[in-house]
Amino acid sequence: MAAKSRREHLIKTAVELFAERGYHATGIDTILAAAGVSKKTLYNHFRSKDELILAALRHYDGLFRNGFMRQVEAAAVHPRDRLLAVFDVSEQWFASDRFYGCMFINAIGEYSEPDSPIREVCKEFKKLMRGYLLELAIAAGAKDPAALADELALLLEGATVTAQVSGDRRAAQTAKRIARRIIEQAIEPG
Repeated sequence: MAAKSRREHLIKTAVELFAERGYHATGIDTILAAAGVSKKTLYNHFRSKDELILAALRHYDGLFRNGFMRQVEAAAVHPRDRLLAVFDVSEQWFASDRFYGCMFINAIGEYSEPDSPIREVCKEFKKLMRGYLLELAIAAGAKDPAALADELALLLEGATVTAQVSGDRRAAQTAKRIARRIIEQAIEPG
């Protein structure tokens, strides 16, 4: 296996394990065993477990966000409808047998130090997700697109945590009902 593919394999393995088990609960030996690589190989690519966590979060960010946006855009054509489709796509995610909550929310729970690089990666992910909602709100003609994006981002976060903590996979549809009312107030019928 080439060095680049070993690195990618380690990252993908770490993503799966961190998502399922958590960051602190997943030890280096567990990652090495699951990836089938030596400690030397791991440390040739990452100086520490935190560096591997950062790489895993960055990798997952690209996969998740791009996949999420593609699904939203496939579900609806009009930006206003896409704002609601965000919650339909979330419902599918929540119903997945691989749903362990948001990897970024989970990471913040374990790495809450204000100056942590892990926290910064998590904040960036949330900023980019809110940015996507803002783009949709602008395209839909919201009177105050920033406020609408903030409100919908908060609903999405709440639905995600509710689905994770309570196991209520319908949380996305509850959030969608609320979102519909918010969107109706924020966007003139057209």
